[in-house]
Amino acid sequence: MGIEKHYINRSNWLRAAVLGANDGIISTASLIIGVSAACNTRYPIILAGLAGLVAGALSMAAGEYVSVSSQSDIEEADLEREKKELDSNPSDELNELAEIYEQRGLDKKLAMQVALKLTEHDALAAHARDELGINKHTCANPLQAAFASGGAFLFGAFLPMLVATCAPLNRIIICQYIFTIFFLAITGAIASKAGGANIFKGILRVCFWGTIAMVLSALVGYLFGVKLH
Repeated sequence: MGIEKHYINRSNWLRAAVLGANDGIISTASLIIGVSAACNTRYPIILAGLAGLVAGALSMAAGEYVSVSSQSDIEEADLEREKKELDSNPSDELNELAEIYEQRGLDKKLAMQVALKLTEHDALAAHARDELGINKHTCANPLQAAFASGGAFLFGAFLPMLVATCAPLNRIIICQYIFTIFFLAITGAIASKAGGANIFKGILRVCFWGTIAMVLSALVGYLFGVKLH
């Protein structure tokens, strides 16, 4: 029998990468559409898109690193606290672990037997997994998340920048929208496939919110109506 394939192992980097790519596509495309709606020359559009690309990638990477580092610090603090409790009150911790297994459906005797076996094998790992919900598959990795998020943002933002550079100036908004929806559909499908989720739902969700963002950005540009030369 082969080893079962689980998607939870990908959760940390997949979340950061998908968030980065989609944010890069949507935010840069929305920025370009908003400036295009208020501008009749290409240079300010490209400049705004480039500024958004650089600032967004750095912001995503830094924000993801800080966020996941904070999560990692909390996990480490919880593990250290649990280790001290295991050293000072091993019997109480054993009973606590057995109660957890009872609540999950085991009878009292079997729950204690399981708790004893797991405690003998690795008490801290057992408490980390079953009491704190921390395990090696979901443990935070700040650098991995930061690089995944920042790199994915750069890749995502490059796509609408390419459209802004190549599309006819008088059709840049409609071209940007069409290609952005196409790009979002691809990233939504890839993310859903990699995560084992429904592909159609993933595509629909990201395209819907991408459309909302671009429409509102275009509306802001038209309302201000500033013609840049």
